[in-house]
Amino acid sequence: MTTRVVLYGIGSPVAADVEESLHRAGLVLAAGIRNRPVESHLSDEAIILEPEGVGADLVALPHLIPLFTPAHRQRAAREAAEAGFLRPFSLIDPSVAAPRRLDLGPGCYVNAGCSLGAASRFGAHVFVNRGASVGHHAQLSDFVSLGPGVVLAGHVALGRGSVVGAGATILPERSVGANAVVGAGAVVTRDVPEGCLVLGNPARIVRRDIGGYHGLPVT
Repeated sequence: MTTRVVLYGIGSPVAADVEESLHRAGLVLAAGIRNRPVESHLSDEAIILEPEGVGADLVALPHLIPLFTPAHRQRAAREAAEAGFLRPFSLIDPSVAAPRRLDLGPGCYVNAGCSLGAASRFGAHVFVNRGASVGHHAQLSDFVSLGPGVVLAGHVALGRGSVVGAGATILPERSVGANAVVGAGAVVTRDVPEGCLVLGNPARIVRRDIGGYHGLPVT
């Protein structure tokens, strides 16, 4: 029997990629839940529902949250749980060769064209965007987001709610603190404290106490 999956929160353009990953994996998009009054980025044939229009049959299905901003993903996860969605679904795009030794938490998504190293651990609701390369023994805490083309070398640790922007590189055995942001294209050669924004090559702290990506912390 084909697995049906609900996408909870469809206001981000990346929802289109998640829908394609479901299709490639042979899964069925049961419905997209519009949890905010915003435009849907799903295909025209997708069923779009408001939260109050969701029946018990859909609530019982696994769900995935296609939102890149960590704080938005956390808020949607809480809303989904309050609405009765209790089966967070993890999805690795079929184009990705998943290693045997990968500890994948609930609600994770890995987009097309990524490379995943062995012996890594992903916490809950981790989001890895297109073409990212995650080295061996990576430790990605809950609600981490990686932008397209990110490169993590071996033994990199990313704190809760941290974001690594498109094309950034983090060298081996470096850590990034909770709610910190590594700007697009940065090269991280030393540890990044929590709540900091780093930019450049080599990456340097340009702001402290930023509150998280877009100023929104994961609590």
